[in-house]
Amino acid sequence: MKIRIVSESGMLPAYETEGSAGMDVRAYIDGDIIIAPGERALIPTGLRIEVPVGYEAQIRARSGLAVKHGIGLVNGVGTIDSDYRGEVKVPLINWGKESFTVCNGDRIAQMVIAAYERIQWLPEENLTQTARGEGGFGHTGK
Repeated sequence: MKIRIVSESGMLPAYETEGSAGMDVRAYIDGDIIIAPGERALIPTGLRIEVPVGYEAQIRARSGLAVKHGIGLVNGVGTIDSDYRGEVKVPLINWGKESFTVCNGDRIAQMVIAAYERIQWLPEENLTQTARGEGGFGHTGK
């Protein structure tokens, strides 16, 4: 699949290994951004993309930043829709105990391109029964 992209920095999202599902996305900022513990920051990437209809670009946290520094995404996983043409920005949060500095060119998130389907709801009075039924979180034990 080929996707049109505009990159103000000239840096493109990139797969770091042969088996990577996600492409690393880098910060494109004029100066360092310091995120104190418990604080959030919206980090520019300088990227604008043209995702095909039927696909989304998912913006996800980088596991290394999460484990080593407590850095994640405010909204868990962000979605870039096929009709969005603005700059991709990454909402980082610092769940760690120390301030975290984002510098220009730092890998701050990963992007996964995923297919989706639009659905049509079928309102019903009842749903098909299953063995699980209405069992909720943790209903099967440890």
